[in-house]
Amino acid sequence: PPPPPAYTPPAASDRLPNDERKRNSLYSSESARTMSGVTASVRHDWTKDEIASIYSLPFHELMHRASTVHRMYWNPAEVQQCTLLSIKTGGCTEDCSYCSQSTRHKTFVKPTPTMKVQQVLEAAQKAKDAGSTRFCMGAAWRELGNKKNAFGHILEMVRGVNGMGLEVCCTLGMLNAEQARQLKEAGLTAYNHNLDTSPEHYPNVITTRSYEDRLNTIANVRDAGISVCCGGILGLGEEEKDRVGLLHVLATLPEHPESVPINALVSVEGTPLGDRDDVDIDQVDAFDMARMIATARIVMPRTMVRLSAGRLSFGDAEQYMMFSAGANSIFNGDKLLTTDNPEFDEDQRLFKKLGFMGKPAHKGPMRAPAEERGEVKIEKVEAKKEMYA
Repeated sequence: PPPPPAYTPPAASDRLPNDERKRNSLYSSESARTMSGVTASVRHDWTKDEIASIYSLPFHELMHRASTVHRMYWNPAEVQQCTLLSIKTGGCTEDCSYCSQSTRHKTFVKPTPTMKVQQVLEAAQKAKDAGSTRFCMGAAWRELGNKKNAFGHILEMVRGVNGMGLEVCCTLGMLNAEQARQLKEAGLTAYNHNLDTSPEHYPNVITTRSYEDRLNTIANVRDAGISVCCGGILGLGEEEKDRVGLLHVLATLPEHPESVPINALVSVEGTPLGDRDDVDIDQVDAFDMARMIATARIVMPRTMVRLSAGRLSFGDAEQYMMFSAGANSIFNGDKLLTTDNPEFDEDQRLFKKLGFMGKPAHKGPMRAPAEERGEVKIEKVEAKKEMYA
């Protein structure tokens, strides 16, 4: 028999809008998609029981469903590359029990002042040269508050990084509506503000900031027209019901986050969680990560799922399993704030091995090849009838 045709990547013209609201509006008439016997839809009315039933599927079945959903909505070969830089390290007054930057914990981290604008822009250029297309800046403080001078410098950083052609993300603690508006005006693409875990388990991890505080910041960011990046951490002493609870909160927000980072705890000596014998990264294995990623992919089909902290603990095959579960974004670079991460060159080697390509900055994702080939059956809301893409 003749050999199968060579794989041809979709052309750049096949890309969707980069703004997820514009992108999602193209599909507002859809009620569901089906391929290979798997049906998925973008919903905001998930119940905890429904999500729990997905999370607890036999692993082989969960992976099949998640991989199929991923291929219905995304090009599985395209993976976004993001770089995270700590622009202000240590000295945070919060008591997050996993964090090395809290003043309440005695760790290896020494407080440093906010980096100079030029230093940050040089780091952004290095990240761009290495293939990263989204540059995220993190500052260790509870909230921006009245830090007017520091905020002015951050706005300058955002403008500068945006001017390089990179997408820009910040994680600066709590924001009010006016601060979010100014960040949007400066060119901010996305804002990261994780929920960490379920509302029920959250008080066991953090007491200095409420869950509602976090949800309010997310609302301010969303209302300003900034993309929301919001996820959680595995390994905080939570139970499986807490992982389900976190996904339930995310999947029932008024708009699903543009991206959901899934982190594995990188325990740090001197933090309450790092000093506990019963809570450690070793207890979060690749199957835990893949199960969480797969469930997120199924309940939030149009959201980018980011394989984040803890990636250094997993080998190439384990990471491939997570990509197969639906992850389509990573943090690269040798540091994630204060913890180790794979080097840029190592990630490029992995991308080449797996046949992945990076998502360009300021360009939307490619259309799903399965959709382009007519393999996805799409049901429309208004006509109450099925059609093939």
